[in-house]
Amino acid sequence: MPSVDQRATKPGDAMDSGCRIGVEAFAHPNAVVAGPENGGDRRMDRTRIDTLVEQLRGGQLSRRQFMTRASAMGVSAGAAGLLARSVGAQDSSPAAGSADAATVPVLSLTPGQRSINREEWDALLRESIEFEEPQSEGGIIILGNTSDIGTLNPILSDDVYSGWVTGFMFNYLTGSSPIDGLPVPDLADYWELADDGLTFTFHINQNAMWHDGQPVTAEDVVFSFDATLGEGSLSPRTSSVSLIVDSYRAVDEKTFEIKTLEPVATAISDAIGLVGVVPRHIWEGVALDQWGSDPGNTGQDPARVVGSGPFLFREWVTADHVTIVKNPDYWDPTSLPVIDEFTIRVIPEPSANVQALQTGEIDIVESVPPAQVESLRPDPNLNIVNYDNAGFNWYSPNQDPARSPLFTEVPVRQAMFYALDRQLMAESIYLGFAARAIGTQAPLSIAYAPDQVTTDFTYQPDMARQLLEEAGWVDGDGDGIREKDGVRFSFECLFSEGVATYEQQLPYMQQAWREVGIEMIPAAVPFTSLSDAVDTGDFQMAVYGFSWGVDGSQGDMYRCDATPESGGFNTMRYCNERYDELDAQQRVELDPEARLALLLEQTNIVNDEQANGVLLFRQTIMGAQRRVHNFLPNGFAGQTWYMTYAWVEQ
Repeated sequence: MPSVDQRATKPGDAMDSGCRIGVEAFAHPNAVVAGPENGGDRRMDRTRIDTLVEQLRGGQLSRRQFMTRASAMGVSAGAAGLLARSVGAQDSSPAAGSADAATVPVLSLTPGQRSINREEWDALLRESIEFEEPQSEGGIIILGNTSDIGTLNPILSDDVYSGWVTGFMFNYLTGSSPIDGLPVPDLADYWELADDGLTFTFHINQNAMWHDGQPVTAEDVVFSFDATLGEGSLSPRTSSVSLIVDSYRAVDEKTFEIKTLEPVATAISDAIGLVGVVPRHIWEGVALDQWGSDPGNTGQDPARVVGSGPFLFREWVTADHVTIVKNPDYWDPTSLPVIDEFTIRVIPEPSANVQALQTGEIDIVESVPPAQVESLRPDPNLNIVNYDNAGFNWYSPNQDPARSPLFTEVPVRQAMFYALDRQLMAESIYLGFAARAIGTQAPLSIAYAPDQVTTDFTYQPDMARQLLEEAGWVDGDGDGIREKDGVRFSFECLFSEGVATYEQQLPYMQQAWREVGIEMIPAAVPFTSLSDAVDTGDFQMAVYGFSWGVDGSQGDMYRCDATPESGGFNTMRYCNERYDELDAQQRVELDPEARLALLLEQTNIVNDEQANGVLLFRQTIMGAQRRVHNFLPNGFAGQTWYMTYAWVEQ
C-alpha cells in the first residue's frame, strides 16, 4: 500500500492528499514480521553483528555507520540502539544490551524461530520510549485534519485517515513498532515460523474480545482473509496478499496457521500483516461487493461497527467529524486508553486548522504548513515537531498509450525531471522541511542509499531540451510549446485542493516545464476525485504523496501487475520485466545483504527510467497543545499511534 496522499496498501504504505508534509504510515500500526533470535541458525549472524560491535567499540565505525550496517543485516533499530548504548557504556556484559540478552523485533524470522511476545515487546517499548505517567485520566483529544475518512472497515481502508480510525477500533495479527517500524504483537501474542520456512502459526490472545462481548477466534481471522481474497472483494490489498499467501486455516479457537507460496522475506509486511481482522458474526451475511455501502461501513448503524480494539465507534458525520471513545473493557491492559474520547474534525483549509490549534478549538493539527512553523514555535502553549518519514512527494505520469501518449518514452520522462529545480522546491516551497529525492527509497527505509543511486537527476534544463529534441518534440509553430506528429505537448495535472504547499508547487512546476517547451495545466480537485481518477486511469498526470513501510519493498507501486485494477498502486501503468524479476527475487531472499542489493538494483531501474517523478522526501510537521502529554508522532508508526498513551491536563 504503502503518506502521503490518502490511501494505503498496508500500514506503512499510503497515499496522501499532501495535507501533511510527509507521512505516516498508513493508519493502523499494523505491520510485519517480528522475531527474537533464539538459537541455532543465528550463530553466523551473531558473529557478524559481534564484528560490527567491535568495530564500533574500536572507532572504525561511527554510530550512524553501525546502525546502517546492522539494519542491513536485519537487526532492528531498537536492538541496534541497545547494542550501541552498551558499547558507549563500555559494558562487556551480555546482559547490558546484546541481542542475546534482549528479545527484539526483526524484519523476518528464520525457520524454527518465534517472534517477540507481548510481554517482551511491552518491556522493550517502555525501555525505549520515555512515556510520562498520566497525572489525570479522561478528557477529550480533538485532531484537526483537512480531509475526511472514507470507511469504517479496515479491510476496505485505503487512506491514511481511515486507517487511523479503523486501526484504533480493530486489530491486525501484528502491529508496527514506533521504535523502528518492524513487526510486533497486536492481536497475536506471538508467532512462529516452521522449519519449512513457509508455515506461520499465530497465537491469538486468549482474552481478545469483540466490542459486543463475543470472543475473537481464529475463525474470524480466516473469514477476514476470505473477505480480502474472495471474488468481489473491495479490499485494496487483494493483489498483495494473493501474491504471497497459499493457504490458511484455524488450528483451534485461538490458533491461526497460514502458509506462503514460497519463503518470503517480507511475508508479514507484504501480506499477512495487511489484513484487518473483522467479526465473522457481523459480516458473514453481506456479499463482498456490498461491503462499501453496508451501514456497518458507513456508520449509519453503529451497532454493526464492531471491532476488537481499544476504542469504540460513536459517530461519523460526513465531512465534519468522526468520534471514537475509550473501550473500558479492552482485553490488553497495556494499551488501555487514558483519554475518554478521540475526535478527528474536518477543517478543509490548512490555515484554519492552524488557527483552530492556536485558539484551542483543537488539540492537535495533522499538518503545519512550513511557512507557519517559525511563527508557531515560540508560542509557549504549543508543541511543534517535525521528523523524517518513509514517504515521498511525486507525480504520476499516465503511461497507458490509450489514455495519455505523452509519457510513454523514457527520454521524455527523463527530460521532464531534469527540468525541475527540486533543490529550489525543497528550500523555497517546503522551507527546508524536505530534501531533494535521490532515487525512490526514503530516509527511513532500510534501502535508503543515495550514494548507490546511479543517476542523480540534478537541475539541468539544457539537458531536458536536448532530450526532448532528440525524441522528436520540437516547437514547430513558435508558440513556445513543443509538438510531435501533430500532437501538442500539453496536459492536465491533478492535485489535491486546499494544500498550501501544492498551491505553490504546481505553479512552479508549470513554469519550469514551460521553459523547456511543455505546457502543464494544474487542476485542483478534492482528493477523493483525484483518487478515483488515478484508480480508473482517467487522468494524464497527478501529483500527490506516498508513505512506505521501512522494509524497502516497493513492488506494489512498480510491478507490471500492480495497477489499481489489480489492487495495487501502479497508477502510472508502468511496466519493466526486469524490475518484476528482481521483485520476485527480493521477496524470497532471506539474506538481508543480498536482498538489499536487489532492492537497490530495482530502485535504479525505476529511477533511471523515471517510472514516476519522485520529487522530494518531505518531513512531517505536526503541532499540539502542550496540555496534551505523550504526544509522540514519528515516521515509523505515524501521527496518531501514541493515542492510547496520551493524556490531557484537566
